[in-house]
Amino acid sequence: MAILLSTYNGAPFLAEQLDSLIAQTHRSWTIYASDDGSSDETLDILAAYQKRLGEQSLVIIAGPRKGFSANFLSLLKRPEVEADYFAYCDQDDLWEADKLERALNWCLTIAPDTPSLYCTRTRLIDSSGAPIGLSPLFSAPPSFRNALVQSLAGGNTMLFNQATRRLLTKTDENDRIISHDWWTYLVVAGCNGAIHYDATPSIGYRQHGSNLIGSNTGVSERLTRIRKMLTGTFKDWNDANIHALIPLQQDLSPQSRKTLELFVQARNSPMLKRLSLILRAGLYRQTLLGNLGLTAAAILQRL
Repeated sequence: MAILLSTYNGAPFLAEQLDSLIAQTHRSWTIYASDDGSSDETLDILAAYQKRLGEQSLVIIAGPRKGFSANFLSLLKRPEVEADYFAYCDQDDLWEADKLERALNWCLTIAPDTPSLYCTRTRLIDSSGAPIGLSPLFSAPPSFRNALVQSLAGGNTMLFNQATRRLLTKTDENDRIISHDWWTYLVVAGCNGAIHYDATPSIGYRQHGSNLIGSNTGVSERLTRIRKMLTGTFKDWNDANIHALIPLQQDLSPQSRKTLELFVQARNSPMLKRLSLILRAGLYRQTLLGNLGLTAAAILQRL
């Protein structure tokens, strides 16, 4: 199993995260740490753990310096990263000891030639590691109709197989990927993959001032995301995702191609037709508030 660790100036919490990886009940893994140009002690910490674990268990790589999503996806394209299963790993979380074991137990039930994706809810922790809550519990089924308008789970909870990796490597490195986790969900869902969202948290997702993307919990955070939807940010994200799907058109299932076609058509249609096409496409978000925001975005042409 390959643990894909993205680092950038992560010294304050990196050692704790590495210790939680070492404590996994599933012990057959290699950490591939791609550092995106750290100027703090991150590389020193990685070197110390590499000396402890051995170069076969912790491989340190120079990242592309194009942001966290590009850093993660660059690891998937590196030929030296060899494994049957892959787990994204942030530098500042704390993994539950059975995280990999639980994920792998599910993934092993899926045929190797079927793209698979396991992801979970998260336990929120503060900068000291103390619990402060849980991420939202989603109950609607994962699907491409959801993935087109919403990311389901954090990449820090995800495990996927070689079939998913092969699809993700088709991503054009010049395309703007908004978030590697949303992109992974989009690709697996669109290509008729198997997706399991586990309601039991698998990590402590650390909330602190340096988070690039925080949790989606609480009314204020959800309202912030809806404001982004209504002010044009969401439309910009959809532009990027739709363009990035072009190299994968032939891999999408017939139903996904039809859904995407309706979505693209809706985004460029007058309001009444736009709403009709959105209904035909069956697009949905995971919460009532999210769906109300989606409807407002459709009316205001912010999709």
